[in-house]
Amino acid sequence: MNLLMLLAALSGAVAVGAGAFGAHGASGAAAEWLKTGGQYQLVHAVAALVALRMEARGPGWLFVIGGAVFAGTLYLMALGLPRWLGAITPMGGLLLIAGWVWLAWIATRG
Repeated sequence: MNLLMLLAALSGAVAVGAGAFGAHGASGAAAEWLKTGGQYQLVHAVAALVALRMEARGPGWLFVIGGAVFAGTLYLMALGLPRWLGAITPMGGLLLIAGWVWLAWIATRG
């Protein structure tokens, strides 16, 4: 079993569900958090699969973990958990940025 592929695929599924709920079942800030989380998580689920295809597992893991942290904190706040979770959200964003930088570094090495 390929754990990274499994988690990237599940991440994509969660992202679509969260985005749909944000678009059709939530309102106000919760809707925006769900839409934003869904968008970022979906893009990075696909990026993780591309990285895996490129045999760049490190960036792929950062995309999956960073996407889960970034989007997950937004989802939790949308579901009513405390807003202090928003302080954790940027940590997920930093992991996503690190994944892109790592992928760029790999590209420079051929």
